[in-house]
Amino acid sequence: MKYLLVLLWLVMACPVFSQSVDDHFPRSKMRKDLELFKKIRISANSGLYKYRSEEETDSIYAWAEDEIERSESFRDFFNVIVKLTDFEGSLHNGTSLPKKYGKALKAEQSGYFPYPVKLVEDKWILNIKDAEIPLGAEIISVNDRPVKEIMPHLYKYYTTDGINITGKSIGINYSFSKYYRLNYGRKNTFKVCFIPHGADSISCKTLKSTSYKAYYKNIKNRYSRSYDEGDYKDWEEEESYAFKNIDRETAILTVHSFSLGDKTSPGHLRYARFLDSVFTVLKERKTKNLILDVRHNGGGTDPNDLVTYSYLTDRNFVENRQAWISFNKVPYLRYVYSKIPAFLRPFGAGKYKKMLREEFPLEKDGKFYETETSEDHKVRTPKENAFTGKVYLLISPRVASAGSLFAAMVAGNRNTVTVGEEAMGGYYGHNGHTSMTYILPKSKLEISFSIVNLEQDVPEKKNQVYNRGIIPDYTVKQTFEDYLEHKDTQMEFVLELIAGAK
Repeated sequence: MKYLLVLLWLVMACPVFSQSVDDHFPRSKMRKDLELFKKIRISANSGLYKYRSEEETDSIYAWAEDEIERSESFRDFFNVIVKLTDFEGSLHNGTSLPKKYGKALKAEQSGYFPYPVKLVEDKWILNIKDAEIPLGAEIISVNDRPVKEIMPHLYKYYTTDGINITGKSIGINYSFSKYYRLNYGRKNTFKVCFIPHGADSISCKTLKSTSYKAYYKNIKNRYSRSYDEGDYKDWEEEESYAFKNIDRETAILTVHSFSLGDKTSPGHLRYARFLDSVFTVLKERKTKNLILDVRHNGGGTDPNDLVTYSYLTDRNFVENRQAWISFNKVPYLRYVYSKIPAFLRPFGAGKYKKMLREEFPLEKDGKFYETETSEDHKVRTPKENAFTGKVYLLISPRVASAGSLFAAMVAGNRNTVTVGEEAMGGYYGHNGHTSMTYILPKSKLEISFSIVNLEQDVPEKKNQVYNRGIIPDYTVKQTFEDYLEHKDTQMEFVLELIAGAK
């Protein structure tokens, strides 16, 4: 009986020890999942060719097929799919590991780079105090790989619109160690070469690896947390927006999130009343300058973005000039993520198909468009107490989705000066609204994307590039000295800009 119990324990334990992303994964399964992945993207993803031509897309799939023939592990295949996902250029794209692999990563006790890094003045620096490497030291290389070579390989893990790069820093600042592990595997030690701040020569030290959980504990203790925590937190309603007068001529409106509910929700109604009171005050005080800070705004729900814009414009506007999807019947239904058993899904598919046909009734050249009857194309008018003074819009790489749609519309106004860093969300459009998730059957990878291709209601501007994020009129980054002192370089710049204009 004792030996039987031991054997039973071994059988039960085996699956636990076989969950590593570094485990062997058969190429035959990779090929089948890659083929299905491509078919799903072609048939269901309206953003497939938004920023990439068919020739470019065919080329990267040819690369993927070749790469699979050199791949051995589950991690290898995951990285192929992640690269394809990022290549399309939509911040709403995502590829997630199956839960068993995610849990296994979190349980790993070693192999991770121990400390957070941060991009400051275009240099990757160490972002924690009391480590073996001094705070703020510029990282030159890790394990003999130049940082300038490492970082582009990690970009694929954090999707952005178009070919935007600035937004990638949001992910890397927080999850560098995890990304490094996924791309290069686990390492027992890390030889780090660096230049201490103020020094001229390179020093090198070897750091012992740490666990997944220990790294994220260090992330919570990162030096810059008091300044950049807003990029990563889930905002409560009471901290999502704020307003204050600086002086008789200038005020600041901060909107950290549009996740305030739809038009019938109490949260939205409270926000609408807040906006009305704010802009009433601005009008009564004859405020000349409004600083509009949306640097932490990663999006949210309609119509919070649109209602806000109606207080900042003098024109009639719509949410989107054009919106379309690439199907009116869900393709590859059996692979769609759902709690409904596969054999029952066709019964619910009819209802979903009817909804799509009602929302996107106009078929043209294989695409299905919204018409003027859609809420997205409803003509909206400026509020009676809309602000008519100078707007100073503060943006950052974190600005995305509904946040970037709103910021793009404000940036398009003639009375707006945009300050900060390029947003990860596109100026002219994005893929958004309705998200779909598929499960690849062999690997169980979850692949998600938003199906609606949107063209935003913004004017053409010389400094705005089609396949980039919103580009500011003044690019202002936090200086190293301000990083050390947790100062807001961008806000100081705007206040000086206003002072100089008086």
